[in-house]
Amino acid sequence: MTEETILDVLGRRGFTRRAFLQLCATVASTLALSPVDAAEMARRLEYKPRPTVIYLSFQECTGCLESLTRSFSPGLAALIFNDISLAYNDTLQAAAGRAAERARDTAMKDAWGKYILIVDGSVPMSENGAYCTVGGRSAVSDLRHAASGAAAVVAVGTCAAFGGLPYAAPNPTGAVPVSDIVGEERVINVPGCPPIAEVITGVIMYYTTFGAPALDSLRRPESFYANTIHDRCYRRPFYDRGMFAKTFDDEGARQGWCLFELGCKGPITRNACATMKWINGTSYPIESGHPCLGCSEPNFWDKGGFYQSLSTPTGHWSREHVLGGAAALGVVAGVGKAAVSRSRQKRVPKSGSGDQKSGDKGKDDAKL
Repeated sequence: MTEETILDVLGRRGFTRRAFLQLCATVASTLALSPVDAAEMARRLEYKPRPTVIYLSFQECTGCLESLTRSFSPGLAALIFNDISLAYNDTLQAAAGRAAERARDTAMKDAWGKYILIVDGSVPMSENGAYCTVGGRSAVSDLRHAASGAAAVVAVGTCAAFGGLPYAAPNPTGAVPVSDIVGEERVINVPGCPPIAEVITGVIMYYTTFGAPALDSLRRPESFYANTIHDRCYRRPFYDRGMFAKTFDDEGARQGWCLFELGCKGPITRNACATMKWINGTSYPIESGHPCLGCSEPNFWDKGGFYQSLSTPTGHWSREHVLGGAAALGVVAGVGKAAVSRSRQKRVPKSGSGDQKSGDKGKDDAKL
């Protein structure tokens, strides 16, 4: 008996070939792929067997799964949940107890060596893993067994990728990231607290179609994590001019000035927030008036106060984070510009004064 393909499943749901090609074009666009890649995606998915996905949850808050279920890309979430076989997820599935465990074990056995394993949450090691057990089995043993039969292991969220909040000092559960258990070379990290929905689904679809994506030094897909938030931030022109909000309610904040001095970690944080945004591309934290917390970077909980500027690093910020790379050099340059431009900032009229030209000019420049 031949395996059912993704196109077979779509056909049973009433998809025409034209609709299938449009779906592939939409997914490719989300992944920032070329039209040639979109055509290749359609060709491969037409004959690709329907893949099995096993989703394991450990020390997490369910925020990553909440994000995944809210993907707004047309057809992308449906493709994951309806057309790719999500064989096990203890939050979404109707089954419980032994029935749920049997369903997982059967799905893994039938697709051994082929399924995609998604892991959400860090793995506790203290007390022989007793802090996280299901049916008497520890998270450690469940993860090792599931990973041994997986074609790919995707660590979704910062807890799974880098340890996240459970890993923060003093780490009472002995939490570790997924890579500490299964080995770095097997893991694709999709960090964020939580990750953007379309980033999660995009990585799954890319792997389903083309195999493992290009990864950076932290095992993150380069297509989503190559640039810093700072590189693409719409407030960057204000940063370059040394125009910084001092409080969350001052005139600079109302004018949309840079949030660097309020603790923004955008210059050292790699993610797609500034380009893909959240809730169907509506906004992201900086656009909503809050500095980036650096949630897609390792140890972000232990790097000092969220509202302390990077110009005075505290906690565990590494020298490489602060001084290495083009983005960090921009931080140093920006701090210098800030010192030089103090007198210019003082000339910006306060709210209610007659002349608003300086503030308006900065606002207009930000749109260029």
